[in-house]
Amino acid sequence: MSTGKRFQHSARRGLIFFMVITILEVSGQIHYSIPEEMQKESLVGDIAVDLGLDMKGTGNKVRIGCGGRIQYFAWNYESGRLYTAERIDREELCGQTQKCLLKCDVIIENKMKVYAVEVEITDINDNAPYFPPGEQELTISETSTPGSQFPLPEAQDPDLGINSIQNYQLTGSSHFALLVQMGEDGASHAELILENSLDREEQSEYELILTASDGGDPIRSGTARIQVTVLDANDNAPIFSQPVYQGSVKENLQKGSTVCTVTASDKDEGINKELNYSFKKIGEAASQMFVLNSTTGEITLAGTLDYEELSLYEFEVQAKDGGGLFDRSRVLIAVTDVNDNIPQIEVTSHVNSVSEDSPPGTVIALLKIQDQDSGTNGQVSCSIDTNLPFQLEKTYNNYYSLVTERALDREHIPFYSIIISVTDHGMPPLSTSCTLLLQVLDTNDNPPLFTETTYTCYLMENNPRGSSVFSLKADDPDWEENSRITYSIIESQMGDSFFSSFLSINSETGVVYALRSFDYEDLVEIHFQVKAQDGGSPPLSSNISVTLLILDQNDNAPQILYPSIPTDGSTGVELAPRSSEPGYLVTKVVAVDADSGQNSWLSYQLLKATEPGLFSIGLHTGEIRTARFFLDKDALKQSLVVLVKDNGQPTLSASVTITVVLADSIPESLSDLSSIPAPADPQSDLTFYLVVAVAFVSCLFFTFLLVLLALRLHKWKNSQLCDSASMNFTGVPVSQFVGIDGVRAFLHSYCQEISLTADSRKTKCTFPRADNSSTLTDQQIEEPIIIVEDTGTGNQAFVQVS
Repeated sequence: MSTGKRFQHSARRGLIFFMVITILEVSGQIHYSIPEEMQKESLVGDIAVDLGLDMKGTGNKVRIGCGGRIQYFAWNYESGRLYTAERIDREELCGQTQKCLLKCDVIIENKMKVYAVEVEITDINDNAPYFPPGEQELTISETSTPGSQFPLPEAQDPDLGINSIQNYQLTGSSHFALLVQMGEDGASHAELILENSLDREEQSEYELILTASDGGDPIRSGTARIQVTVLDANDNAPIFSQPVYQGSVKENLQKGSTVCTVTASDKDEGINKELNYSFKKIGEAASQMFVLNSTTGEITLAGTLDYEELSLYEFEVQAKDGGGLFDRSRVLIAVTDVNDNIPQIEVTSHVNSVSEDSPPGTVIALLKIQDQDSGTNGQVSCSIDTNLPFQLEKTYNNYYSLVTERALDREHIPFYSIIISVTDHGMPPLSTSCTLLLQVLDTNDNPPLFTETTYTCYLMENNPRGSSVFSLKADDPDWEENSRITYSIIESQMGDSFFSSFLSINSETGVVYALRSFDYEDLVEIHFQVKAQDGGSPPLSSNISVTLLILDQNDNAPQILYPSIPTDGSTGVELAPRSSEPGYLVTKVVAVDADSGQNSWLSYQLLKATEPGLFSIGLHTGEIRTARFFLDKDALKQSLVVLVKDNGQPTLSASVTITVVLADSIPESLSDLSSIPAPADPQSDLTFYLVVAVAFVSCLFFTFLLVLLALRLHKWKNSQLCDSASMNFTGVPVSQFVGIDGVRAFLHSYCQEISLTADSRKTKCTFPRADNSSTLTDQQIEEPIIIVEDTGTGNQAFVQVS
């Protein structure tokens, strides 16, 4: 090797050493260049530095994706550098393509950004030239003239440029020389040139060595043995009908179909006219894809075409006659694309939930949509349901962002099933779809709302303390904590007291309770406000006005104003002249009732009179008038008992005793009254009889109780004796054993109620029907109670008997 060539090779090695990795940022893309056949885990480039990424903030949220089935690169999440993951063979990956590029996408998931990375694989001299296997045979007619050219087998070298075949050498005979020419494609073609005439009788065969060498460093070479056989004269070579055959087939062409037919003709006769067709200068891919009929020249399909893998096949065919003369022609077969690839959707990044207050334009997912077809067949259209509040936006190359188009409302739709459909433009069109599930998270954007605009409720007076008054209900369409409602009464003052001393509300159920017993005569209605507040942050609330109306209860007996009852126990005296005519107004009873409504409607009734029929009383006026003329037999002193009762339920009453003296003047009446003996009080006798009756019944009750206890104790002792003697009482009904519960049940069965009316002679005694059940719960046991009602005042007295 000359000094100049050594210098060039040394400079080339230095350039490769210093420039093996280069970075070029063009239009937002990062470009790296590495030689093929690098070891695994070799550095390709520092992407973190080139993109300005903070690996601490990014971490494992960065993902790299490269097309193809084999991932040739790996990403170091700690350093942010890109390394080789597999050995890369440029010839296997790109074939004879001048520029071999691998494209990758760097996806930063948390920022929803994509960067393009191109890695160029440069060629090294890792392949030696080679010839077809076996010994090559060449036949030459002895009539061939010096200068005749004969084809030689072509050497193949997968490398490119200077690393491909650069030179041919021929050794073995001085009759032949080598002619090396440069073809249109830039490749070297070697042909054998006859320098001296041949004489088959002198030498019929020649053995030549053909050596092909490349221009790499170090230089690699390959050899082929060529056996030259000298034939008799054949002066006409075959000629193809056209120098170049071109064909176009669809990629879905069936195996065994005819792709192209080549034809050649020879003017010779006999064996020299018989042509044999064969492939020459054909690549490995084409040799496995097509079959050439050596007799007819018909080229048929032997494999499966795929436009996406290889769209053009180029090779040469040779027609050779029986005398060894030949002709060659180029064949170009173009593969046309058909719509045989379904669009592909790759979800590179997405979120499962989004807050309902997210602004329009919020990114939900990042999609990569592509179609392996080309042209119109590779163009796609993406769509989603137009009724959904989302839209697709194209961001970079085949990347699309799914973003919100308008505001979301969880209360309207809490969950979305987003179907993304992709259809290509081929005929017929192919489509695919994918479904993304998205949950809408709740925000506290709805205040509680009451079911009514205002509340008006009613409560009977004299209610028990702590009793339930009414219930409010508010609804909040939010979710979980945002929908948990707390009720409270807005504190304000009513008179000298606060509402908190009158009412309380259950903060969870909204039930309002009365903290005191209300009196209609003191308080008729209460106005207050209730607030319903949710548990959101910040909390939302709403208020409602409530009116509580106190209903009147007949709890006040009539009160007699006139005649007033003397404090010394005597009765009022009214005068009635003996000469009074019927209808004469003797007096008027005046009474009032503190209740309202029908509970305060009073009626008057003459309950008792010394002379029935002598006097009458107005039902509603209380006026006492004479009903007839007085007679001499009528008693001078007339005692009238007037009953005043209201219209409530139950009816309450009051009574007053009025003494009417039949006299024309007061002195006369006094003299007559002094001569009249005082009548015996019948009420004192009645009270005495009632007390005796109560005492008798009580004694009888206690006697029965003692007898019952004695019987139970006697049975209990017998049962203890039986237990000590190991007697078995199985089968005896449980109801036959009456313990303390039975005694209490018995007591309850004999509860007595006695009503006594002081101003009347009517006494009501009620004896409930006995209950023969053997056991009672504690809630069913009540003590005997005697109820005594004073009709004069309308009050009731409750006496508990134990």
